[in-house]
Amino acid sequence: MVDSKESIDFAEFITADRVICAAGLLLLARWLLTTSLGRNALADSPSRRNDMPLYIPLIPLLIWFGPVPLASMIAHQFLTDLPQWQGAFVDNCIFGMGAIITIGIILFLARTYFARRLRGFGLDVRTIIRDLGASFVNLLAAWPLVMAAMILTVSLVELFSRQDYQMERHQELNLIVEHPQLPLRILIVVVAVLITPVMEELLFRGLFQTALRSFFETGSVPRARIEGVPPSIPGQTLPRACPGETRDTGAFSAQARIWLAIVLCSMLFALMHADPGHWPALFVLGVAMGYAYEKSGSLLRAIFIHAMFNAISIIANLS
Repeated sequence: MVDSKESIDFAEFITADRVICAAGLLLLARWLLTTSLGRNALADSPSRRNDMPLYIPLIPLLIWFGPVPLASMIAHQFLTDLPQWQGAFVDNCIFGMGAIITIGIILFLARTYFARRLRGFGLDVRTIIRDLGASFVNLLAAWPLVMAAMILTVSLVELFSRQDYQMERHQELNLIVEHPQLPLRILIVVVAVLITPVMEELLFRGLFQTALRSFFETGSVPRARIEGVPPSIPGQTLPRACPGETRDTGAFSAQARIWLAIVLCSMLFALMHADPGHWPALFVLGVAMGYAYEKSGSLLRAIFIHAMFNAISIIANLS
């Protein structure tokens, strides 16, 4: 018979987070085996034909970091006597409205610059069910890496500072834990799970990552062989690449250029968040979302991963 103490110890060892990490590690191992350690992971990445200039993603970014914080500051100048939770409610209302306006601007830019408009951008309602299931698998596979990034961050900070380090919670998570008022909690959930993932993925993965990928593919090309075109003749100008066309630059493979776009976009995504302690984990999450976008061609997949991650974070902190 199994001793009761051993049963308790086993139950304490087999926790939910360990089971999730174990399942994620199995999925990650399978991905590594089937993609030759990731080398062939993006061999069939679909192209996104567009004629978007490199500066276009800066337009919604400047709108987001300009008028939205300014509106919040002005509101607090006039509403000085509000309790803390009501002030947070106002902030989230402004944040949510600003995000919705930014989403509208991004969708307009996508319709303008992408060859197949919103479908070419990666928004196709016909793939919602498929993307929802795939995004869960993608997040599960990335989960051990995100947790490892968090543990490594804490360990390195404690090693160099020689004191205990507690990773700060996101400001919205602090609000939802500290203030039990239902209107504020509902608003935070709506903003964090429904609005923010849409806005940030449209901006970072949809615009920035696409702009970087297109630039690496067509923006800086030596006067050398282009697929189907003979070497240049003195005085002859090479034809301009079509949007989304991949050129053989010799220095990097097509997959390497896509990975470079994913990595740079993920770095930008992490740096846009206020707490440096979260940057490594957010970078890993950004790479997972960027990969999901490039692999599937669907921006919905990255949106669902982001929404699930935020929802899990809220549930974990409330419980």
